[in-house]
Amino acid sequence: MSAKATTTERPTYILTRAVVRAVARVSPSFVRVTFGGEELSEICTPGEVCDSRIKLVFPPASGVLPELDRESDSWWQTYLAVPEEERGSMRTYSVRDVRIDDMAGTEVDVDFVLHLEPGLTGPASLWASAAEVGQELYLVGPRRGLGVDVHGGAEFAPGAADSIVLAGDETAAPAIARILEDAPRDQRGVAFIEVPSPADILRIDAPSGIEICWLPRDIGEPHGLRLIPAVLEYLGDADATDEIRVNDIEGDSLLWETPGYSGLGEEIAGPRAPAERYFWIAGESGVVTTLRRHLVKDLGIDRSQVAFMGYWRRGVAMRG
Repeated sequence: MSAKATTTERPTYILTRAVVRAVARVSPSFVRVTFGGEELSEICTPGEVCDSRIKLVFPPASGVLPELDRESDSWWQTYLAVPEEERGSMRTYSVRDVRIDDMAGTEVDVDFVLHLEPGLTGPASLWASAAEVGQELYLVGPRRGLGVDVHGGAEFAPGAADSIVLAGDETAAPAIARILEDAPRDQRGVAFIEVPSPADILRIDAPSGIEICWLPRDIGEPHGLRLIPAVLEYLGDADATDEIRVNDIEGDSLLWETPGYSGLGEEIAGPRAPAERYFWIAGESGVVTTLRRHLVKDLGIDRSQVAFMGYWRRGVAMRG
């Protein structure tokens, strides 16, 4: 970066080289990897993490990370310019925790879901399942101090809503946990978290006014079969749970609908009066789409009250 660059000229997102500091298997389906390194000194703002998204670039088959421009905001163009077989794989993850220590510097925790079944796994799960201290990868994250309303990596924005409703599968569990741990201690609401097994129920330091409903699946049970009925029953739409069908989305696109953005191209309404409840729903895109249909079309919940985010798509190898 040029010495003449001002604070306002600095890129919102920065590319850093991160080193694995620790690896912990926190449950059968989750492994927590702690990243550190001198280049992480400006990454993320503790206490303002919420559902912040970062990108991780995993090494290619050679194990050698490509050289990328880390001094400006042109890293994306540099990354794309690298031959595909040499650039490695990029995936998006939520930050589970950020710590700043005088001795250790900045450390970032990421909880990886281990989808290791044939046909369901990908480069991120494979890397995480064998991660070791000392390994390196690239981490792209929001610059510290810009705030969740500025850096764009966090979608959670309840405003002055009286209460919150959070819902997601295991891929959304780290974001839900971080949202609750960063929430005001007087926050009220409920969180529905569907996980592969009872052993994947993890401790969350949530406000006392938040009810956490863990929904372990049975072996072989599809995503959403526990989550969708639980959310709809909570909202008083018990009739809709008689026949639960997860929407079948064509192609590999992910649903992404927030109060300020419509991936479906719908018109965004202007600011509205504070809502009684704010909804944040993330996970497998078909499950999220099914919940969207019930909440918006059947129950008449205004889109300005809800963030619907497809983190992944069943049967589709996602990129980026």
